[in-house]
Amino acid sequence: MERSPAVFAAAVFLLYGTALLAWTGACARRGAPVAEGVRPSLALPAALLGAAASLALGAWCLAHL
Repeated sequence: MERSPAVFAAAVFLLYGTALLAWTGACARRGAPVAEGVRPSLALPAALLGAAASLALGAWCLAHL
C-alpha cells in the first residue's frame, strides 16, 4: 500500500534531479548564467548540490521500498 507513493516520490526526485543537472550543465557549457542575479561562483555549486541531493533522495526512496 505504501509502495505507490514511494515510487511516485522517487520518480519525481529523479526526474527533477536529472533535469536540473542537464540544465545546469548546458548553462555552464554555454557560459550563460545559471541563476539570474546570482554570482556564477555561488549559483553553479548550489544548483549542482540541489541536483545531487534530489538524485540521492530519489535513490533513497527506491532503495527503501
